[in-house]
Parts: sequence; C-alpha cells; structure tokens
Amino acid sequence: MSYRQLNARSARILRMTKAYADLHLHTVASDGTQTVDTLVRRAKATAFDCIAITDHDIISPDLTSRVTSIHGLEVITGIEVKAMFGDVEGELLAYFVDPTHAGLQELLEPLAASRDERMIHMAELCREHLGIDITYEEIRVEAGGGNVGRPHLARVLIEKGAVETFQEAFATLIGKDCPCYDAIDKPDFRDAARILKEAGGAVSVAHPCLMKVPDWDAFLGELSDAGVDGMETVYPYDPLSRNLSIEPWLLAEKAQQCGFLVTGGSDDHGPGAKESLGIIRLPYEHVDALKKRAGGLSD
Repeated sequence: MSYRQLNARSARILRMTKAYADLHLHTVASDGTQTVDTLVRRAKATAFDCIAITDHDIISPDLTSRVTSIHGLEVITGIEVKAMFGDVEGELLAYFVDPTHAGLQELLEPLAASRDERMIHMAELCREHLGIDITYEEIRVEAGGGNVGRPHLARVLIEKGAVETFQEAFATLIGKDCPCYDAIDKPDFRDAARILKEAGGAVSVAHPCLMKVPDWDAFLGELSDAGVDGMETVYPYDPLSRNLSIEPWLLAEKAQQCGFLVTGGSDDHGPGAKESLGIIRLPYEHVDALKKRAGGLSD
C-alpha cells in the first residue's frame, strides 16, 4: 500500500469514527413528546455520541448530575431559559449545570409560576375569543408533571376542534400578537447568565438569528461582558425565512471574531411535534470546548 493510499485510508477511518452531538433537545419535562429514555434511544439509533437535554425553564427529574451516561450515550444536563435582552426577547442555553444548585432553583421557580399564571389567562382568552369550554386544568393534564407551555394548549385546542394543526393554533390564536396570547415574565439575561454559570454551566444564546436584534456588534459586546460563552450558530434555520435578523453565516463569523464558542442542535421536540433529530450533527470537539469553559469536569 502506497503512502498516499495509507493516508486516504486513515482519513476515511477518521471520518467514520468522528463523534457528533446534538445540544438542543426537549422532553416531556417541558413541551417535548418523549421521555429521556426514549430520546436517548432515538439519539443512539441516529448515531449520536452525545446529546444535551435542554428543556424550557426546567431540568428533567431524570437528570441528577451535570453529565451522565444512559444506555452508553453521553447525556449533558442542560436547560433553555427564557430571558429579556433589553427590549429583545430570547433564550439562553446552559450546559453541564448542576440540577441541585440552590441559585438555579431560585431562578426557575418564578418562571414556573409565571408559566402557570400565563396559561390560566390564555385559557380565559380562548374561552372569550372562541366561545369554547377550555380550562387551565385540562391544559395542565396535557403537560403532565412538566412545565406547562403553549404546545400543550395547542393540543387541547386540536382535541376540541378549534383548530386542525399546531401551525394553525400558533398562527391564528396563541402565537405572539395573536388574540389568545400572553407573555411570560422573564429575567434579565445578565442575571440568568450569572446564575447559570454559578450552577456550573457553560452558557450560549439559543437560535440567535431569530432574535430581533437591531445592532449585532453592540449586542455581541453586551453578551461577552455578561459572561456568555457561546452562540448557537449551528441550527436548522429555514433558509427561505424572512424572520432572520442576520444571516447565520455572518453571525457565525462575528461570533468567532468575538471569541464565542460554537454550539448547535436540532431543537427536536419528538414525534408528533417538531421532529428534527439528525438534522444537525455538531462535531464533538465543540463539546470538549464547552467542558473546558464549564470547568470542574474531568476529561
């Protein structure tokens, strides 16, 4: 075998053995349709080596340490937290957080309460606008033991025949600026980032290109000053969407120049909801970088 052939063979082996991660996934703890166990099995079947479970404003009770192995798959304890970035709404992702951290619980408890209050009001708005019998208790049952969210309300609306699809529910009734919408009270991103980092996390901005940011250069400076570690620049953005405030490739360049780490994930919510596992395959080297930034983790 020639030297060139040997190098080509080695390159093929490296490509075959390269590890990949999906760092943005949801379960029944928030608005996903799958348990942790089901999600892990799906990820293994999709040839992932690592995933991060990032439920909305809650950590699944099945995750009891910052990182663990389930069915031989590396599972990172993460979270996606709603926050206000000045006048701009957005979300922070955090990885390798300690689910028992007292400060983290103090951050999440008001968010859970605000979710309940918001849904009580949204059920009332649905009754007034649609003239149907719908209660918060029904929506809470749909949510099970997790945080209650608009997808749970959408399912109840579909069951009652008020709409036919999730898309119709969000587009006409419960999306922002729709007649049955109400907002959640959100913390300032600086406070949220500080607490998430105190809980051991490496912090990133979720799907940033969807945020209505007027000045990205100034915004990236504010994020850096607040200790944000990364940007989710690898995400299944719709290339035809007019809702992006910046092109992903351009933001990726700006973020790299500012020293932000790269994060990425599919934002999969499971079968019957947003099913996108496998669309994004983030090289594992980015997980290693996050581990170093999070600190306190053995290699």
